[in-house]
Amino acid sequence: MASILKDIKWMINYMLSIVMYAIIVILILVGIILAAYFIDFKIRDSRIEAPLYSAYVIISGSMEPIIKVKDAVIVRRCEEKDIQVGDVVTYRSLDEAFYGILITHRVVNIEEENGEKIYITKGDNNETIDRSPIKFNQIQGKVAMRIPKIGYLKYFLTYNYGWIIAVVIPSLGIVIYDIMKLFKNIKKNGEQAKKNNVRVGI
Repeated sequence: MASILKDIKWMINYMLSIVMYAIIVILILVGIILAAYFIDFKIRDSRIEAPLYSAYVIISGSMEPIIKVKDAVIVRRCEEKDIQVGDVVTYRSLDEAFYGILITHRVVNIEEENGEKIYITKGDNNETIDRSPIKFNQIQGKVAMRIPKIGYLKYFLTYNYGWIIAVVIPSLGIVIYDIMKLFKNIKKNGEQAKKNNVRVGI
């Protein structure tokens, strides 16, 4: 009887540890998500400097065929002296029609106005240059890498069921794995107990 109670107590403690482990994993994931949204909000609000590397999903075909819709671009923060004609940059538009929107286009010319550099940009797939020249303080950085079609994953995760699948399924997987491990250990302990009883009887 004491052995059975001991096994039940061990099982309860083990199950609680599994639940706590799953809760910790979920909280960590939620924390990462909240941190990402907070950093993104701060950047959009222009209260802190852009990070060394940023990732953005392309939502228009203005840079095709080099960069396609739903591709993601990795943008590296740069110095003003690093920007040359031909570089693809991501900048925050101050144009009336696209105010505040992040745009990824190619620098096609660099001019000077009142002692300050201004950059003329154009989408590779557009027939005309962008309507408004940009200044360095609008530029988030230069495109360092393209990741094809990763934007589909981002948009999937923006839906409620996407986050549920991304968070709950891995957590359930951990719980199921630990439960299977628990029953395997219980079976092993039971078999070991039977062997001990047989030895005692002998």
